[in-house]
Amino acid sequence: MGDGTRTLRILIEYDGTDFAGWQRQPGQRTVQGCVEEAIAQITGKPVKVRGASRTDAGVHAAGQVASFDVEPRIPEWGLLRALNGLLPRDVAVLDVRQVPPDFDARRYARGKVYAYEIWNHLVRSPQRERTTWHVRAPLDLPAMRLAAAVLVGEHDFRGFRASDCERISTVRLIRRLEIHRMGPLVRIEIEATAFLKNMVRILVGTLAYVGRGRLNLAAVERVLETGDRTLAGVTAPPQGLTLVRVIY
Repeated sequence: MGDGTRTLRILIEYDGTDFAGWQRQPGQRTVQGCVEEAIAQITGKPVKVRGASRTDAGVHAAGQVASFDVEPRIPEWGLLRALNGLLPRDVAVLDVRQVPPDFDARRYARGKVYAYEIWNHLVRSPQRERTTWHVRAPLDLPAMRLAAAVLVGEHDFRGFRASDCERISTVRLIRRLEIHRMGPLVRIEIEATAFLKNMVRILVGTLAYVGRGRLNLAAVERVLETGDRTLAGVTAPPQGLTLVRVIY
């Protein structure tokens, strides 16, 4: 951060359906791109916004956090109002606050909470088409919870990541993995120190296979032991996934 500037942290909510993900990409509509362009319109200068999580195309956020540097003359409340006046309808900034100059939304994160929602009903729900994965077959939640218990704790999750994941260390700590049902809606909440690429979606796809009787508890344990991605379930589609909260 240069002299005469200050660091701001913003809390962002978005519907990821029509975005190519968080991260700016040439020729693509991204959340980072929209936010940076809105800030640039207000400040008259280009700005680099650092997001806590690089959510994929179609993934939503209720609590994405980002940070950037601006000149001190812009008050937080004024920036909040101006940003929401410029941003498209599928993105909103919920909060703006000043943070220490060395704050970085990604590096300072101590954990993240994601939620995945499954519409578990014979008939699809048009109202939930953009925010859930439609699974017609009945899901055995007690079996899924037993498998979830095996995944909680510190493990090598190399068998639950995308083939192009570039992380060197694949050991992660899952603090909490809960599964709830509200009628046809099944909600899976996962809190961890950090996640590998597509890790949540592969975990959900694997738990759904357990719920449908296509995998058993021993199979999930084998994926952890061997790191063999082919033994796990499918990668659940992106639209059911929401970044709920970033922990600092």
